[in-house]
Amino acid sequence: MLFVSLFTLKPTVKFADALEKRTEWKEPEGIKPIAEYWLMTGTPNVISIDEADDIASIMASTVPWSDVFDINVIPAVTAEEGLKLASRMMSKT
Repeated sequence: MLFVSLFTLKPTVKFADALEKRTEWKEPEGIKPIAEYWLMTGTPNVISIDEADDIASIMASTVPWSDVFDINVIPAVTAEEGLKLASRMMSKT
């Protein structure tokens, strides 16, 4: 399953401090990183897309960052998967 995590830097934290922590970070087992984007916007500052079998792995990946970022995790599907699901749902009506 895909999970999109939106990271917004806490007001009391400098981005340089987050970068320093990021250079030492390793994803926990059970996480397959798909993409990570550092945005040039106010919020969110980082978007991470990961694949995991369950939410426990995602929690293990995001909780260590809760001192630096406010984090929103959203389950997601690819557009291709979404269209397949929509097609199946529409054929049942």
